[in-house]
Amino acid sequence: MEEISLVQKIRSKASQESDNIIEFLRDIVKIPSIDSQIKKVGERIADELKVLGFDQIHFDVQGNLQATIGEGPRLLIYDSHIDTVGIGNLENWTHDPYAGVVENGKIFGRGVCDEKGSTPPMAYGLAFAKEMGILEGFQVTYLGNMEEWCDGIAPRVFCEHEPAIIPDAVVIGEPTNLKVYRGHKGRIELKIQSFGKSAHAASNYLGTNAIYQLIPVIDQIREMEADLHVDPFLGQGRITVSDMKVSTPSINAVPDYAEIFIDRRLTFGESVDEAIKQIQNILNRQLPASLKVEVLDYDDPSYTGFSIKVPKIFPAWVLEEDHPMVKSGQEVRKMMGLTYAPSGKWDFSTNGTYWAGIAGIPAIGIAPGDERVAHSPNEFLELAEVIKAVEFYALFPKVLKRHQQSESL
Repeated sequence: MEEISLVQKIRSKASQESDNIIEFLRDIVKIPSIDSQIKKVGERIADELKVLGFDQIHFDVQGNLQATIGEGPRLLIYDSHIDTVGIGNLENWTHDPYAGVVENGKIFGRGVCDEKGSTPPMAYGLAFAKEMGILEGFQVTYLGNMEEWCDGIAPRVFCEHEPAIIPDAVVIGEPTNLKVYRGHKGRIELKIQSFGKSAHAASNYLGTNAIYQLIPVIDQIREMEADLHVDPFLGQGRITVSDMKVSTPSINAVPDYAEIFIDRRLTFGESVDEAIKQIQNILNRQLPASLKVEVLDYDDPSYTGFSIKVPKIFPAWVLEEDHPMVKSGQEVRKMMGLTYAPSGKWDFSTNGTYWAGIAGIPAIGIAPGDERVAHSPNEFLELAEVIKAVEFYALFPKVLKRHQQSESL
């Protein structure tokens, strides 16, 4: 009965504050934050968090927003990336992507689902939890971060740069339609270089066409996907030629250099070394063509000028079905009155590649929104899910504490 009453209190508070929650979301959707330019949207979020009772509000060396609430020996991270991809062709949008239009129970805009929509319910849910005295044992840090151009870069800064802090657990705010997600595939980004020899197009037989050397490579990469490993939970490995660049003295010349970029999704049962070897085997069959494969690095400076060089290798990860984090998430959903749904996985990649995949920190994801509308024109979010998510973010620390105590007995 006590927990039922607690859920009702949180639900009532969320209903009372629903207009403020949605207006807060509209405000942050209206602030463009593409290419990791999160300073302005971070400042708007920081203002709201201060009003809601968060403290230690600051931007780290990379420019990610950190704010804490509650006191206790356990550190829990609520991870919400607040950067977005671009808008693409504006003609494909029926609503202004930066207007935060509310219509028929939905809010439209770039990043509303992926993933600015998790920030307001996280902020208000934690504020309600503190007000009701149910954060005992936890300090929760909201991490509003940049993620779109390199998964895990913000968590890496959090855990490895001064003051380096290793949290006990993480809740990721990527869209899940309010289901509990516990993993996703990994990824490696590769580049294949083709070195040719230029010649006048009228005497093309004197040159070596760098593009032509890549055509059989592209064909074989496309064909290899059907034979990639399949994991029962994460599914099949994937491979995509995602971009191409060409260098040529002129459009009337044989190009002497070309490169293609590869997005290789790694499922459990596949290794980085194996993925590179698969590509190298294709290249070896093209001899005497001059071809080279390499792993890409990320070292772009953030808006603060901070940069670190990391290989674009992002491990797959899965948390066990019976892990306290997963069981706590499912119990909270039940308390909220949601229909049971088995724990799931994202098709895309998240900051979980670092939290769980590299650092081994247990993580789950739950947030409003459908990942299939991420990065698409007319991206939207159901308002009812945003308000409902408040309940989860408020209740989760309390339920997690109980499960952790039970596991330690």
